[in-house]
Amino acid sequence: MRLLLKYHTNIGIFYIGQSLDERFHPIFNDEDLGSYAEAWQATEDLANDNIFSVLHPETGDLLDILEYEIPEDPSEWEKL
Repeated sequence: MRLLLKYHTNIGIFYIGQSLDERFHPIFNDEDLGSYAEAWQATEDLANDNIFSVLHPETGDLLDILEYEIPEDPSEWEKL
């Protein structure tokens, strides 16, 4: 997996990676959170909390992603 984008929050860094099959994956705390044909689909689903398995890295509690104001637009993420 090649990491392409990152977004810092107070609980950690979210990444968008691209796998060998050219699919895009939102990643948090070393956990792959899905597979998308386009990077914007991955950032949009993450930003809108359409990914249901994002857990707090210390407590293991389910996170409300909307609290972290993650941008939908990949251009607002930092390129790696």
